[in-house]
Amino acid sequence: MQANCYLLERDGKALLIDPADSADFILEQIQRQNLELIGIIATHGHFDHVMAVGEIQLSYPYLSLHINNKDEFLLKRLPETAKHFLGFDPTIVPIRLTADLPEGTFSIEDFECEVLHTPGHTPGSCCLYFKNAGILFSGDTLFQSGIGRYDFSYSDKEELKHSIQEILKLPEETRIFPGHGEETLVDYEKGIIDLFF
Repeated sequence: MQANCYLLERDGKALLIDPADSADFILEQIQRQNLELIGIIATHGHFDHVMAVGEIQLSYPYLSLHINNKDEFLLKRLPETAKHFLGFDPTIVPIRLTADLPEGTFSIEDFECEVLHTPGHTPGSCCLYFKNAGILFSGDTLFQSGIGRYDFSYSDKEELKHSIQEILKLPEETRIFPGHGEETLVDYEKGIIDLFF
């Protein structure tokens, strides 16, 4: 899938961000590290960030997928979207439980972050800012030397530009972990707006 999935660990508890594929591998890593999975978050609703969620929920049926409700329409068309982009009809276990991921403080037990609503790529795109750690999970809003697509019917170029401008107001040393590609820094991406808009 060439998408980044992140597993955050603290004191034996784990938070999963953007589980796109290979649910068996993800579940094996959780088991090998003897972690308790307590939450699943999607930065947005595209298939290449959520396709493994339903299968993971088979092992953790009490866990909801936390996603901004403006992207729930994308979850409903997950199978056909995956088939269109992958070129075959993948077996997808339906996502059973969802919960809204609104802007503001989000916490599950010892994990706490600021959810920044960053529309443009999708209406419900969000970034997860762990201020104390100086880390931002940017989904497909901002990549290393790149930005998310805005050519979908539901995307918005001006909203994406504004969202990126807000991200670049974070401290320059903030590490950015994107949905695809390598990590980067706010300072490194400062000139990116002028290149793409």
